[in-house]
This record gives sequence, C-alpha cells and structure tokens, in this order.
Amino acid sequence: MDQVKIGKFIAELRRRAGLTQEALGEKIGVTNKTISRWENGDYMPNIEMLQLLAEEFSISISEILAGEKFSDEESRHKADENAIATTSTSAFSLKERKTFFKKKWRREHFSLFAVLALILIAAVVFPLVFHKPWLLGIAPLVALVEYGFQNNRMMVYVEKCLYK
Repeated sequence: MDQVKIGKFIAELRRRAGLTQEALGEKIGVTNKTISRWENGDYMPNIEMLQLLAEEFSISISEILAGEKFSDEESRHKADENAIATTSTSAFSLKERKTFFKKKWRREHFSLFAVLALILIAAVVFPLVFHKPWLLGIAPLVALVEYGFQNNRMMVYVEKCLYK
C-alpha cells in the first residue's frame, strides 16, 4: 500500500470535485491540515474516513487504497490485494497490541494489586505477632498462587481484546 500514491489520488479526486482542502474537510468532519497530511502521504485516513471519502467521490474504498480507479474486472482482484496490504501494514503489531492491553489491564486493576500487597504484608506480619513462624512458609505459596491466578485473568482479557 503506497501512502503517497493514495494521497495523490485523494488530491486528484478532490480537485476534480472542485473542492478545496478546507471544503472537503468540512464535509467529512476533519481539518484542512488533516486533508493535507493525507494528500502528502504523511498519514492514512482511518476506515471511517475512507468510507466518507468513498461516498463523497462515489468510488469504492478499494479504489482509494489502490490509489486509482479500476474497471469491474480489476475490482475483485484489487480489492483482495488491498485487503492483504491493509492488514499486513496495520498501525500496531500483534506484540505491540498485546503489550498495550496488558498495561491497560494492570492500570484498571491497580487497586486489586494494592489490596493483594496489603494481604501479603499481613500474611508475613501475622505469624511474627502471634509467634507462629511456621505460617511464614504459607505467604510465598499464597503469593505465587495469586500471581498465577491474576496473570491468567490478565491473559484471558488480553486474548479477548486481541481476537474479538
């Protein structure tokens, strides 16, 4: 997928329609700077913007992604090529998305970790206060089991987010 080619195509479509960057931006709800960035190939419109551009210029999203108009014969073949190119050049890799959702889950469950830390401290202090040192061996075991349980919950959440 060639962003520069797509940008030039959007600019050509806009000019043919007799629109300025500002006028097109107003029609689809973005600034003229955004239109300029698309036309220069600096950024790609997201799927919602591609839909609006396709409607505005009466062409298909596949044609925008190909950076050219094509005949009906070419249409199916180009659509497949564009789908492959688009999905292979996603903004974020699977690893990056996985890391993002792990961090998000940890932020959302910060209070849980604080409570678990307090429970672990209590599990260490309790045996010392009540003179039962044999209970100290239970604290690491409980912490390990809880870590495994919470890590599993996090991974279930991450997988649901990644593979909806």
